[in-house]
Amino acid sequence: MPDEFTHVDEDGDAQMVDVGQKADSQRRAVARGEIRLSESTLDAIAADDVEKGDVLTTARIGAIQAVKHTWETIPMCHQIPITNVETGFEVGKGCVELTVAVETVGKTGCEMEALEGVTTGLNVVWDMVKANEKDEDGEYPTAAIEDVRVVEKSVERAE
Repeated sequence: MPDEFTHVDEDGDAQMVDVGQKADSQRRAVARGEIRLSESTLDAIAADDVEKGDVLTTARIGAIQAVKHTWETIPMCHQIPITNVETGFEVGKGCVELTVAVETVGKTGCEMEALEGVTTGLNVVWDMVKANEKDEDGEYPTAAIEDVRVVEKSVERAE
């Protein structure tokens, strides 16, 4: 257990961590997650036959936007210069998997940005296919966002 919490001042009030004295580094974080869907929905996504439009293109845009706006939704998260975002979808057996890689040069990491990209991208998939996933009671018996995690993190001293 740490003696001091980095996000709390001496009065116990929340604060942003001061990274001003840290050196700039090249940083990369990769996050991954999946959304479980019915086979008929997965087939419709693969065939680009979903009524709302191109699910994966729309989800890609949502993921990238989320990466760029993470600092606005996560308290105490620094606004960082995003230098690159890569998204990859895999429509597989039972699910769509999304991987988001984020790169920056700065004083703090980009794991939260990668995680925000994944969760928002998967939420967009859900939004695009929710009509396909509803059962006769209006419930979603199959749809579930699962296993969202950081799968890679690297830091290299910037030149």
